Amino acid sequence: MYAYIEGKLTEQNPACVTIDCGGVGYEVNISLHTYEQIKGKEKVRLWIYQAVREDALTFFGFAEKMEKELFLQLISVSGIGANTARVILSTLSPAATVQAILDGDVKKIQTVKGIGLKSAQRLIVDLRDKVGKLETGSGPVSFLPAFSEERQEAVAALITLGFAKNTVEKTVDGLMAKMPDLKTEELIKQALRML
Repeated sequence: MYAYIEGKLTEQNPACVTIDCGGVGYEVNISLHTYEQIKGKEKVRLWIYQAVREDALTFFGFAEKMEKELFLQLISVSGIGANTARVILSTLSPAATVQAILDGDVKKIQTVKGIGLKSAQRLIVDLRDKVGKLETGSGPVSFLPAFSEERQEAVAALITLGFAKNTVEKTVDGLMAKMPDLKTEELIKQALRML
């Protein structure tokens, strides 16, 4: 199983990219969210999900590890395959997808092509308790209100320093709501002043 592929971006369009890694070109299916994250870059690292079927071996790539985690949750739902999950993450951003599931917003989920009433309801029932917290390398980290790498790293660092997880998450989320462009180091500094 592949964890990620890193290399030179040789071809890209909103649905698929080719990454040259050691002279081998890997064709990777992506969501529009990932496309926006990597557009214009020469070198990229995509977190990979490998789908194996009788007639195909397909890669799905994600610019953020949390998007991959959400993708894995989506395909765990009966009737939602890898391509449908990619369409969900292309129609709604990962944050909007999570919010729609947590809010039980069937209509918003139904705006995704190929998702009907029953599929939308099944997504909500199956994932409502799972998407609020997804596992990362440093333990469960809340998806909302922001799930950027900066947030993850800041929260993990502050917990490591001995601060309570709930207090850290509230502080970091409050800072990111006011200043969403803060980098990890500045986020930690600001949070330390408030804790």
